[in-house]
Amino acid sequence: MSNITLTASMRSNLASLKAIQGQMDTTQTRLSTGKKVNSAIDNASSFYQSRALTNRASDLDSLLDSMGQGVQTIQAANEGIEAITSFIEQAKSVANSAFALDTSATGYATQLAEYKDQFNAIVGEIGKLAADSSYQGINLLKGGKLTVMFNEGRTNKLDVQGDDVVAKMAAVGFTTAAWSTAADVNTSLDAIGKAVDYLRDYSSVMGNNFAIIETRQNFTEALIDVLETGSDNLVLADMNEESANYLALQTRQQLAINSLALASQSAQSVLSLF
Repeated sequence: MSNITLTASMRSNLASLKAIQGQMDTTQTRLSTGKKVNSAIDNASSFYQSRALTNRASDLDSLLDSMGQGVQTIQAANEGIEAITSFIEQAKSVANSAFALDTSATGYATQLAEYKDQFNAIVGEIGKLAADSSYQGINLLKGGKLTVMFNEGRTNKLDVQGDDVVAKMAAVGFTTAAWSTAADVNTSLDAIGKAVDYLRDYSSVMGNNFAIIETRQNFTEALIDVLETGSDNLVLADMNEESANYLALQTRQQLAINSLALASQSAQSVLSLF
């Protein structure tokens, strides 16, 4: 059996075909995965930079969930404050009615006692409402504490210290009443004003904390987008460019095959002469 001898032209065409096939395999992988860098072999620098950016984006995404829960915790407290304020307005209405009673009228003590019972029932409901204003075990109306982390290194955070609002309102005199005179009722009315002022101030504090967390949420969402875009720019392929490149490689491959066929025919013609 005689050995097959390849001409220089045939060797060149075979080498070209092999190179083209390798390029086509690479392009096919890019088209199927959508990435120009699929492993460290493709481009170690881009691969590891992309992974670092993606990992940080993932860490921040977890913190974003935590921030959202923090917002909900403050929202639960704010809903409680609004409901308590509504109860206080009811208590104020009852106290005003009691204060307007004719102290010299027969049955004054009985009527005053009835208003007192209504007033105290409302105060009791306020305590129950405050106790029910928790979110995932944190109650900012019962002295609970909320901590919201803003960065993956846990070096930037917001601590929100809650108040025991019932105790704070009791400290300014808004508590269950023991009315026996109009002066007692008037004392309760004064305490109601102080309690409303306190709740307004506390609501403002909660509102400021809400705004801080919401601002950090927006910033973190934007930062995550920047990180993910940066990661994509390092590894994602331009699909239009890769498709055009694949078509060009197919054309080059066919031309190389044709050239190899012609070189083979030429060699056979030469051999037939001997």
